[in-house]
Parts: sequence; structure tokens; C-alpha cells
Amino acid sequence: MARAAHDLLAGDINSTLKQMTVSLMWGMATMMTFNLVDTLFVSRLGTHPLAAISFTFPVSFFLISLTIGLGIGTSAVIGHALGRRCAEQAKEQGNAAIWLGVLLVAVLAILAWLLQDPIFSALGASAEQQKLIAQYMNVWFAGSPMLAIPMIANAVMRANGDTVTPSRFMVLGGIINAVMDPVLIFGLGPFPRMELAGAALATVLAWLGGSVGVLFMLYKRQLAQFCLPGLAMVRHWRSLLVIGLPAAGANMMTPLAMAALTAMVAQFGPAAVAAYGVGSRLESLSTLVVLALSMSLPPFISQNMGAGQLERVRSAYKGVVRFVLGWQGLFYVALLVLAFPISWVFGKDPKVAEYIRLFIFIVPLGYGLQGVVILTNSSFNAIHRPAKALTMSVLRFFAAAVPLAWLGGHFLGLPGFFAGVVLANLISATIAYRWFTKETA
Repeated sequence: MARAAHDLLAGDINSTLKQMTVSLMWGMATMMTFNLVDTLFVSRLGTHPLAAISFTFPVSFFLISLTIGLGIGTSAVIGHALGRRCAEQAKEQGNAAIWLGVLLVAVLAILAWLLQDPIFSALGASAEQQKLIAQYMNVWFAGSPMLAIPMIANAVMRANGDTVTPSRFMVLGGIINAVMDPVLIFGLGPFPRMELAGAALATVLAWLGGSVGVLFMLYKRQLAQFCLPGLAMVRHWRSLLVIGLPAAGANMMTPLAMAALTAMVAQFGPAAVAAYGVGSRLESLSTLVVLALSMSLPPFISQNMGAGQLERVRSAYKGVVRFVLGWQGLFYVALLVLAFPISWVFGKDPKVAEYIRLFIFIVPLGYGLQGVVILTNSSFNAIHRPAKALTMSVLRFFAAAVPLAWLGGHFLGLPGFFAGVVLANLISATIAYRWFTKETA
């Protein structure tokens, strides 16, 4: 695999970000299909299994958000070191970040596994649904440390200007998941029928494949120095956690808010929960470009901040904000056109299909605004202002999304609930943009 390293300090801003983002998009597209493919096959099992897997998303995304946050911290720290021409320090930080991610995810996965019954009960899952949820999450928790390795190792490569190799390993993981999902869920060939447990196992196998490949390439290129955890690594852990923990905390606001929103949706019945789960996965796919930009933009900003080139930072941020607003507007139009086919594919139950269409008509109106907040948070982390990113996430979800969605649902039912989410994105995006432009003025 040839490496495509970009000159982040002197290259044309628009073309550099475009090349890095396009490289990532193919991998991100495949990664985003993980949950969508799971949802598609699980929907064939019926409404109750589909509702059950919808309840798992806030919890699983909590750990995913931790690894994303640590990846952001890793990219910011390594990018800053590379901008100061400290290559050896960057290599040590890469190895330390991988070990830190594995250990933290393992600890949190054990705690979540021990507490899963009260957690899902608080989310509104019934006793019957919790039995189905356990089938999925027991396997998912066991394999979750494997999630940290490709996520953080890919961040190390992106910090070094290589977005092609991470994308290829994301594609590899997505292919493994897509192939193994129907085999393990329905028991094709010599494999037993595992249903929800099979969907989780397919995901774990995809992580394993990605981990082996990306570690091989990382150490082959000497982008990280391999050594076991020790006291010397603690110094790097501290610098990584200074940015990584607030960044992880900011990302974890998403699943916490999703948990609160899922609990609110549960009052409208299993069909609403199932539809909301499908909509959440469509949302993940629809924000593909935003998430790719949120991974390509921080290394660019970090290296230029390290080199003292603030004007390039401002130009890059404003350019991607304009682009994402236009792009997400076009995506909303595409979703409107495809609303009925999508609802027919994922909604075997007519009520579920109806709620899926309702979601599509309202919630994606705020996707562009949501993208502004996501890109602003990643930019704050890149300039080593993680506390501001965390504050922005708290304001977005718990001062805007949760109360506005509750008010909308209380007075206008499910349509009002969805409209409250859109209004929260509008308020949050306005605050985020003004705050970052003032910070870098």
C-alpha cells in the first residue's frame, strides 16, 4: 500500500483538504455502513429485535466516542509535534496512544457489561427487550478493546498526513462486517444461526481484521515506536489525556444525549423506537462528509498552529463550514426523494415505515448545522482548546437538544420532538461558529 502524505504546512488549503477528505470518505462510507448493515439484516428478524438493537446504539456509541475522542487527542498532539519538527516524540506518542485506548476501552467495557441491566432499563427497554439486547451486547463488550486499535492507529497515520491507508483499512473492516453479518445472523452454510449475537460477532471480526492490518503498516513505516506500557509512557499519556479526555468527553455527549432522546422516544412505543434507531443510522451515513472532514481538518490545523500559521487555520475552518452547509442541503433533498423507498426497506411494520418517513422529512433539515458544530469541536481540539469543545457539546445537547426535544414532544408529539432537535442544531451552530472565529481572530 503506497502512502499518500500531504504537505499540510505549505500546500494549497482547498486542494490539500479535498484530497485528504476524499481519501477518507471511501473508508468512512464503509465504516458508516457497519450499523446500517446490521440494522438492515436485523430488521428481517422483526420489530422487537430491531427495537432492541436501537437501544444498544447509545451505549455502544459511548465507547466508540471514547476512541474517537482519543483519536482526536492523538492527532492534535502528534500533529503539533510534527509541526515543531519533533518526529521522534511523535512516534513515542503514537505507541502510547494505542495502549491508552485499549486499556481505557477495556475498563469501561467491563463496567458497562456489569451494569447493562440497569442502564438499558433506564433507557426504557422492557424485560423482554433486555434479553435480546444482552445477546448483542455480551459479544460486543467482549470484543470492544479491538475497536480502539484501528481507530487510534488510523489517527496516528492521519496526523502524519496519510489518509489513504486508514481509508483502505476502514474499507477492509466494512467488507468483513457486510459478508459475515448474514452468515452469522441467519446461520448460512456451516455456521449456526446466532441472530443478534451474530451481528455483534461480525462487527468484532471486522475490528480484528482492521487491527492486524493497520498495526502491521504502522510499525513497518516506523510511525510509532513499539514498546509495552511502562512508567516512561505515563508522560505521554498525560499529554494525550489533556486533549483526549475533554475531546472524548465532548464526543460522549452525543451518546448520552442519544440515550436521553431514546428514552423520550420510548414513550411513543416500540415502532417509534425502531424508526428512531433506523433514522439514527441514516444520520450517521448522511454525515459521512462531515465526519471525514472532522478527521482531515484537525491534522491540518494542528500542524499549522504548531508552525504559527494562524491565517491558514482561519481560512481552512471558514472554507469547510461553507462547504458542509451546501453539501448537507443537497443531501437533504436526496433523502426526501428516497424517503418512501428507505422506509419500505427498513420498515416491515407499516407504523415503523411511517415514523421513518416522518424522521426523514424533519430531522435532516438540521444536518448541515450539526456539521458546523462537529467541525468546530474538532477545530477547537486541534488548536488545543479541548475545554471549549467540551463546553460546546454540553450546551448543544443538554441546554438545547434534550429540553427542546422534550418540549416539542410534549406539546406536538413525535413531529414536535423531531423539530426540537432541528432547532437545537440551529442555536448550537450559531454559537459555535461565532465562538471559534472570535478565538482565532
